[in-house]
Amino acid sequence: MEKLRDYIAFDLEFNQHEGVTHLIQVSAVRFQDGQEIGAFDSYVHTTAPLKSFINGLTGITAETLKDAPKVEQVLKDFQAFVGDLPIVGYNAAKSDLPILMEHGLDYRDQYKVDLYDEAFERRSSDLHGIANLKLQTVASFLGFKGQSHNSLEDARMTARVYEAFLESDEGKLLLEEQSNLSMNPFGGLDLSQFLD
Repeated sequence: MEKLRDYIAFDLEFNQHEGVTHLIQVSAVRFQDGQEIGAFDSYVHTTAPLKSFINGLTGITAETLKDAPKVEQVLKDFQAFVGDLPIVGYNAAKSDLPILMEHGLDYRDQYKVDLYDEAFERRSSDLHGIANLKLQTVASFLGFKGQSHNSLEDARMTARVYEAFLESDEGKLLLEEQSNLSMNPFGGLDLSQFLD
């Protein structure tokens, strides 16, 4: 997994109406050296009727979106927040990135880590055969809580999962180095003066 020290984790909530995808919440958090240093969160104005399923899932209502900024403004502000930083997401390659592309934003080159793919690869090791790979399940297993289907909370959980995987990788490397040293009795010695 690529090691990023300064990156953006993002998430979108959306509503489908008559075959068109309408963004209803766009969020991102910026993490630097394992700490959140900034957040972007905006609801998105839409006149498309909100499906009751989406309302139940996200808690977002038509009333919430009525006075929200229009999609063009939200995406312009989102773009300014992201800048040219690397991006991570949770299963975003399948839904969120294509939705942003539909709206004229192509982040494929900046998209560095899909945490769903990472979770899938780590299911039998780091995640001890976890029952499902939903973001909230993985985050909860790793000790992080958040309100699922709120894009700001999901972006934060995504970043926390990334940080936990990074920490796990660093721990494994350390163990590997220590076991290499213990297998070689001279591994920790500086023998350079004998090699001239």
